[in-house]
Amino acid sequence: MTAIGFLYPGHSAEDDYPRIEMMLAAPDIRLPLVHTDIGTDAHRVDALLEMGSETRLAAGVEELRLAGAEAVVWACTSASFVFGWEGAHDQVRRLALHAGLPASSTSFAFAHAVRALGASRVAVAATYPSDIAELFHDFLKSAGTEVVSTRGSGIVTAAEVGTWGRAEVLALARAGDHPEAEAVLLPDTALHTAAYLADLERELGKPVLTANQVTVWEGLRLAERRVRAKGLGVLFEG
Repeated sequence: MTAIGFLYPGHSAEDDYPRIEMMLAAPDIRLPLVHTDIGTDAHRVDALLEMGSETRLAAGVEELRLAGAEAVVWACTSASFVFGWEGAHDQVRRLALHAGLPASSTSFAFAHAVRALGASRVAVAATYPSDIAELFHDFLKSAGTEVVSTRGSGIVTAAEVGTWGRAEVLALARAGDHPEAEAVLLPDTALHTAAYLADLERELGKPVLTANQVTVWEGLRLAERRVRAKGLGVLFEG
């Protein structure tokens, strides 16, 4: 049995995780999830720094250890890349020390997934305000990825993002695509995407990486489990 633990801020699109667990169709894989205290629900630098603080993340670690987690991923993009490249590394190092387990975050999941796809140029289609979306752009640049287009949607709260359905998600991806991009990234873990991955890639005709998808993939990578699955995009087909 392989158990990957996730620390997820608040309540928005956490139901993507049991959906992905089912789509993996691997009875020996479990994806236990613990909710962290979100603090202020705002895509704003000060709020995100507090949301991703060491204290808030450490509070959920013991429950994941008791669930048998072999690795832990901070399932939040904005409250990891907001710390910058070096700060995000420090965040996961401290998380690993608290957990006594390999650790990562959704921001690094995107960087690693882009590399795994062999994509050198990407477009970012974000729900965030433009200033926060640009910080993700900077993070990806630090990871060695060329970002040819970054689009923010001006949504401040995760609660609002969590209400978006298929039509809004596809519209976001279409609006954020760019002809030079080899992949399109949708970086918010508050956004439901697991049910729409096949539709997204069919619509855009290229790989699409979404936050909850890459977060699960990253956890499996940490646990050295390679899983092929239908419906979870090109990332899970290799």
